[in-house]
Amino acid sequence: MKTNLEKMLTLPCSFTYKVIGLSNPELVNKVIKVIQTYIPGDYSPQTKLSNKGNYISISVTIFAKNFTQIEKLYFELSKINMVKLVL
Repeated sequence: MKTNLEKMLTLPCSFTYKVIGLSNPELVNKVIKVIQTYIPGDYSPQTKLSNKGNYISISVTIFAKNFTQIEKLYFELSKINMVKLVL
């Protein structure tokens, strides 16, 4: 059975993840390392600090060939200890 997200996507396609986590200089590198493990390539993450500087949001766009890649990256990114939310 297809999920709503699966129904909305026409693959292959560009797909953007937004990762929100604790503001730590290592977090961006950890996010990119996880993505590179599953979908090698050059990535240019966009970052934004929260108003108080406690959290950072990291947006990274990938080119997904199948829905399994998208699901796997959601799961793997959420396992990073500083990550609070993956959208």
